[in-house]
Amino acid sequence: MAFQKVLLHLRGYIIGTATLSHRLGGLYCLFCLYETQPFKPPFKIYLSLEELKKLQKLVINAKEHDLRVVSALVKRMLEKNVFLFGSVDTNEGSFTETVDQLTQLQNARVQVAYKELFANTKIEDFLHMDLGMEVDLNMLKKMSTDYAEAKKIAINEASKVVDVQDIKHISEDKELVGDAVEKMVGQWDAQREVFYQQTGANQKLPEGEQQLEPQQLQLQLLSDDENFDQELEQLLSET
Repeated sequence: MAFQKVLLHLRGYIIGTATLSHRLGGLYCLFCLYETQPFKPPFKIYLSLEELKKLQKLVINAKEHDLRVVSALVKRMLEKNVFLFGSVDTNEGSFTETVDQLTQLQNARVQVAYKELFANTKIEDFLHMDLGMEVDLNMLKKMSTDYAEAKKIAINEASKVVDVQDIKHISEDKELVGDAVEKMVGQWDAQREVFYQQTGANQKLPEGEQQLEPQQLQLQLLSDDENFDQELEQLLSET
């Protein structure tokens, strides 16, 4: 978080009301810090649409003073996909929360796979799990749509002051994270239904069939779990 706070501090020079030299110094330092950071993947620089307009004004002011290198630098930053565009203005108090939310959106597929496949839970929990509710699919789709729209607006605004021909692909219509996760949910439900049909795991006992006593049921479940663990280990060793 300390690194993100440094990014926030330097970004403040760019979007603030300081002199042109101070704002340009902040821009150069921000780019150098981004280029030399040790993190993989690199931390991006969050900019709201309102803050993007302030960056535009900085480029325009620099051109008025015949500082053409500033336009080239901003274009280079856009080409390297340095910025993380959003619609929410940030301050030091909300910065961490906003970046965390956007980062979670970008890594949604990995998080879903990690949390659901590696969690220490019983197989029954997975069989009856509603994956759409687990990942809050509706909220995820809304966030991914909003972020895609913000990127389009950001590129359009940037095109007014710099050449964005080489970076238009950033805002091109691609499969949104929300849509990808929705497909994943559909596949999960379909595979679970096939599992039910093949194993009868979701079927009720016929009327009149003898029920197991609680102690017998517990012993059978323990035995089933042990057999399942052994089969799973064998399956993993063969892949």
